[in-house]
Amino acid sequence: MSDLVHEAKAGDQRAWREIVDRHASLVWSVVRSHRLTDPDAGDVFQTTWLRLVESLGRLNKPEQLSAWLVTTARRECLRHIKRRDREFPDPEAVDVSADADNAAAMLLGVSENTITAPDTAILRRERDGEILAAYRKLPERCQALLRLYLAEPPLSYNEIADILGLPVGSVGPNRGRCLAHLRKLLAGNHQAAEAEGDA
Repeated sequence: MSDLVHEAKAGDQRAWREIVDRHASLVWSVVRSHRLTDPDAGDVFQTTWLRLVESLGRLNKPEQLSAWLVTTARRECLRHIKRRDREFPDPEAVDVSADADNAAAMLLGVSENTITAPDTAILRRERDGEILAAYRKLPERCQALLRLYLAEPPLSYNEIADILGLPVGSVGPNRGRCLAHLRKLLAGNHQAAEAEGDA
């Protein structure tokens, strides 16, 4: 097995196919033991092999490849189940969802107590529409990051970093930049609306 791993590291496709052929049933047995749906099982199976491709150059003990694959497949299954069991709010529902209303306030640091007029629902809906429009203008990476911050139950920085493939230390600073960008977009929308009103 060590020879096959070394050959696969060197780019030998035949060696790679041989590794997959020898270990596919092992990986499938681990994935199936977690009782995932067929599509989810297929995703985890593929992800396990992707992790091997990413880690092949760092695999210090090629003779322990089977154990590495079992451990990795198990971790990917648990990670998939954890993600599946979380609720990720749909940004498209921001203008009709009370939870999204609270989430928008949380993201922007707006106190719900600042809106006290009798037309509260209309004002909130208008504000949420503005936030959604600004959110859609953010880069995709910012949209993904801010969405993860609204997961229920909340995700840790480690989990967010893992999902997005970021270093843990960059999650907070990236969040700050994305929120600053969102606020700037909202401020621009307000200025544009005022300019239209003056015209």
